[in-house]
Amino acid sequence: MSEEIGTGQPEQRDSRLKPITDGEWAGWSQWQSDAFEQRAGPFFERFEDGQGVTAFRAGQEHMNGGGFMHGGCLLTFADSALFTIARPAMEGQFGVTVNLSGDFLAAARVGQFVEARGEITRAARSLLFVRGLVTADREPVLSFTGIIKKVARR
Repeated sequence: MSEEIGTGQPEQRDSRLKPITDGEWAGWSQWQSDAFEQRAGPFFERFEDGQGVTAFRAGQEHMNGGGFMHGGCLLTFADSALFTIARPAMEGQFGVTVNLSGDFLAAARVGQFVEARGEITRAARSLLFVRGLVTADREPVLSFTGIIKKVARR
């Protein structure tokens, strides 16, 4: 089914989302239109009780020289999660991140299940304000806030 993002029914799929049908990620979906996120993650998403959840499995490629997850990887993941969390309010529009802020709380390590959940704190006409929490094996590793600006399709 090819549905628009932000139809108010987040479980409807955008044609750029590929459903995963087997393995660890069965029941999740993955974006096919963002090459950077595919290389940085890959990141997966789904909706649970109407709320967007984004996740990935931490690999060696996500670690810094000290053996912990690179902060840039966590922030990239949080940026991706902003849009999953905000999808119900996107109203079929594209968006760009105009602000992303994060507080590192703990380290994530290879093999951990990294997940982001959050909420829309304000939805204005063209701006969406989001806050969330990234966990690694259910332990908080990053709290984040972000602002998305809705933009017209080109």
